[in-house]
Amino acid sequence: MEILKATNLNKVFEKGHEKITVLNDVSLSVNKNEITMIVGTSGAGKSTLLHILSGLDKPDSGIVEIDDKNIFSFSESEVSKFRNKSIGFIYQFHHLLPEFTAAENVAIALMINGTSKNEALKKSLETLKLVGLENRSEHQPAELSGGEQQRVAIARALVNGPKIIFADEPTGNLDSKNSEMIHQLFIELKISWILLC
Repeated sequence: MEILKATNLNKVFEKGHEKITVLNDVSLSVNKNEITMIVGTSGAGKSTLLHILSGLDKPDSGIVEIDDKNIFSFSESEVSKFRNKSIGFIYQFHHLLPEFTAAENVAIALMINGTSKNEALKKSLETLKLVGLENRSEHQPAELSGGEQQRVAIARALVNGPKIIFADEPTGNLDSKNSEMIHQLFIELKISWILLC
């Protein structure tokens, strides 16, 4: 069953008098509980595609449906709320807040959606356990290894129970051992993933 369907996406950027076609009539679908990898050279338009699929940017033409909802039919505030509840993001750089603990970094994603601090921290600890970091919950990012920091970022992406997760080169900064651990985690977690490589 499809969780995401993109149809005839087009995107052109203008640089001076030059028009650069980044996406040309791109269509794809992703099924529930499926890992989809988008592979291409640097500058091929992978990040632009991810931003459009997740509603962070709009195409010049085309449709993106997530869970049978056309995300471009929403207002800006509606698409923002939809993203917060239905989509998770993981980037090559974890973007953790340095002054907060691992548990607080994960809990923030829930608190943005109105969850109380106590409830958010409780759910945060459950999610950190899922990624094998229950014993590191009170550590700040600087006290964690690169692989641990990325697992905190994964927990943050998972904590709202998203329908789909977009990951933009999530292991690009990690050594082979940590990369393998993260890839194994993607496989074990029964959720839909779109990975840019």
